[in-house]
Amino acid sequence: MSDVETLKAEIKKLSARATTAKMNLHDFSEELPANWANAPQVARDVVDAYQALDAARKKLKQLEQA
Repeated sequence: MSDVETLKAEIKKLSARATTAKMNLHDFSEELPANWANAPQVARDVVDAYQALDAARKKLKQLEQA
C-alpha cells in the first residue's frame, strides 16, 4: 500500500473520530447544566480529533503535490 493510500485510510478513521467527538459535544451540550465539570474534557476531545484530521489532510495534500 502506498503512503497516499495509507494516509487516506487514516484520514477516514480520523474523520469518523472527529464526527463522533462532534456528536458527543452536541449531546453534552443538550444535557447542560448536568455534568458541566466535564466541559473541558469534552471540548479537548473535539479539538484533538479535528487537529489530527486537519494535520493528516495537510500531509495528504503535500504528498499528492509532490
